[in-house]
Amino acid sequence: MGRDQGRASEDTELEKDRARYGLLAVVVSNLAIAAVAVFGVWQLDGDKAVIVGILTAAFTAVSSTTTAYLGIKAVSNTAKSIALGDVQARRHTEATPPAPPAQRIS
Repeated sequence: MGRDQGRASEDTELEKDRARYGLLAVVVSNLAIAAVAVFGVWQLDGDKAVIVGILTAAFTAVSSTTTAYLGIKAVSNTAKSIALGDVQARRHTEATPPAPPAQRIS
């Protein structure tokens, strides 16, 4: 296994770890927001106007957090694939030198 293959394997593992822990952070924060919202609704004893406000705020926080994570992850993946495509294209052009120009016979 060459140095490039070892580094690629390490980069892949790093990306997997980042994705796992990022998703874990989003899920845990969403569960915490939901738990606080449920506790707040339970403590209000039926005040419907405030309950609607709490549920609306909780929904907004959960959707914003999830959307931000997914958006950042999508942009990161796109940038990485563009960068890898550019590197592979450069390697391909460096590996195959251009053919010398054909000589004209007059």
